[in-house]
Amino acid sequence: MKLASFIDGSRASYGLVKGDQILDLGRALGDRYPTLRDLIARADFRELVANAAGSAGSLDIASVQFAPVIPNPDKIVCVGMNYRDHVAEIGRTVTERPALFARFSDSQVGHLQPIIRPKVSEEYDYEGELAVIIGKTGRHVLEHDALSYVAGYACYNEGSVRDWQRHTGQFLSGKSFSKSGSFGPWMVTADELAEPGKLTLQTRLNGQIVQQTSTANLITSVPALIAYCSTIFNLLPGDVIVTGTPGGVGFKRSPPLFMKPGDTVEVEISGVGTLRNGVAAEA
Repeated sequence: MKLASFIDGSRASYGLVKGDQILDLGRALGDRYPTLRDLIARADFRELVANAAGSAGSLDIASVQFAPVIPNPDKIVCVGMNYRDHVAEIGRTVTERPALFARFSDSQVGHLQPIIRPKVSEEYDYEGELAVIIGKTGRHVLEHDALSYVAGYACYNEGSVRDWQRHTGQFLSGKSFSKSGSFGPWMVTADELAEPGKLTLQTRLNGQIVQQTSTANLITSVPALIAYCSTIFNLLPGDVIVTGTPGGVGFKRSPPLFMKPGDTVEVEISGVGTLRNGVAAEA
């Protein structure tokens, strides 16, 4: 099933995507589970969705505004340099352990919402990635059991402001500008994607393919990332692990290829969908 967070007028909600309709689960279940994060914390959330779908009102999907899949995560954990072709293009070496950094919830928007190039930079780069959404609390998770902690998967565009990223050896300053990244279009539940290591990922800028890979090429796999992260901190329902971008990023092209206002960028992952955003200038 496909679950999305959205805004209908001034009301935040979430729902089950069915073709060009979205069933308003937030209206049906919101007294008990106010957000999608609250819902997926239930081990039986798929059953709850199935039971509520018959009585949930239906909305034209074109009439709602998509929000980030999980608008209110406790943590957004990003992984740097997790594809060998990307490591090679930036002139780094493969690290023994995954390189982690954080983003913040206000640094992301939903499907079809504009991502914002900040006024302090013109080096605004795309990074198509697979996002993993955690469904239950875990600490010291074993790798062989890690996928049982996943509620679902989504697409992510980790818009990166490259000159600010290079201010220091830390990535955060280039990765958390307001509304610079996107997360969507929806969450495909884990039961429909049993093997996250066999997905095709493609990023397109104005229709041109700029990144293409298989998640089989991840240096640190999804189960290994979950196990590693859970050794450091408690994983909580709604936490997001953004698994890394492949080669083809704009700042390593000759000449560099950066996103600019008026552009359209898409991240498509097989079995998940296509996350599409226009690019706008900061006011």
